[in-house]
Amino acid sequence: MLLAPHLGHHFGNCRSVKEFEKLNRIGEGTYGIVYRARDTRSDDIVALKKVRMDKEKDGIPISSLREITLLLKLRHPNIVELKEVVVGSHLESLFLVMSYCEQDLASLLENMPTPFSEAQVKCIALQLLRGLDYLHLNFILHRSETFTVRLHISDLCSDFGLARCYGIPLQPMTPRVVTLWYRAPELLLGTKTQTTALDMWAVGCILAELLAHKPLLPGGSEIQQVDLIVQLLGTPNENIWPGFTRLPLVGQYSLRKQPYNNLKNKFTWLSDAGLRLLNLLFMYNPLRRATAKDCLESSYFKEKPLPCEADLMPTFPHHRNKRAAPAVESQSKRNKV
Repeated sequence: MLLAPHLGHHFGNCRSVKEFEKLNRIGEGTYGIVYRARDTRSDDIVALKKVRMDKEKDGIPISSLREITLLLKLRHPNIVELKEVVVGSHLESLFLVMSYCEQDLASLLENMPTPFSEAQVKCIALQLLRGLDYLHLNFILHRSETFTVRLHISDLCSDFGLARCYGIPLQPMTPRVVTLWYRAPELLLGTKTQTTALDMWAVGCILAELLAHKPLLPGGSEIQQVDLIVQLLGTPNENIWPGFTRLPLVGQYSLRKQPYNNLKNKFTWLSDAGLRLLNLLFMYNPLRRATAKDCLESSYFKEKPLPCEADLMPTFPHHRNKRAAPAVESQSKRNKV
């Protein structure tokens, strides 16, 4: 079998994808199309991710092998579970069978009738942070803002096509990884070294979006994205971000002179602890940016309103679970640039 040499006994006898009934297409991951499907053997509802083979002539894409390898290692309540790998009628037809997450946070934000309460926002943020803390402890960068939320079972971090293992010394990685609205300033300015701080900037953007009920930094281009960051946080300099002027792309931007941090003006109703957490997540200097562990210990999650229990999160109409997917799917505004 195709995967046996790489994955050992786990997938030495892969099942056929014909044993799964595709119910509807629910989206696209970084490197593959995702379907909601029913396992005809167990009757379980699963996510079935078809691996892209568009440009591959020599077997499975390295990105897909990376995702399989990573997911096989990961077992955590807030990380999506890879159940098995199944194959189609052709050698190059490959599917990942994963635990199904009922709610996609991005589409949920766009479709839900009323915003999350602050207690619910804290519940979601804690699940996200626990998942990332586990990843970072295992030396994995998620490098994507694509977090899928299963509001009751709490599978939260998903789409590992962009994920990478990291170590010491830190090695250069592909720079254009995170969707533009959630991209850290060091990435926009061309850093060659990527750390867990990238994920934490994205967490800050997601937390702020949940609190404000709209995207915080919805830039239409990389130039506009940098400008929006400067408008919000002020103009960076060597004092607050040592090495800033030596970043490869700094010379390509004409940064406005803006001396103020405007987070407090943006979130006038947020507590001091909440503002402190956002400020730590939005540190320009990646070395000073809060870690997932730092955030989990934040007093923001210990003050009222307290985070609600995951089991008490509200349910929503399953807008992703329609039997027939539309002929032309709407493209998310969270475009990769």
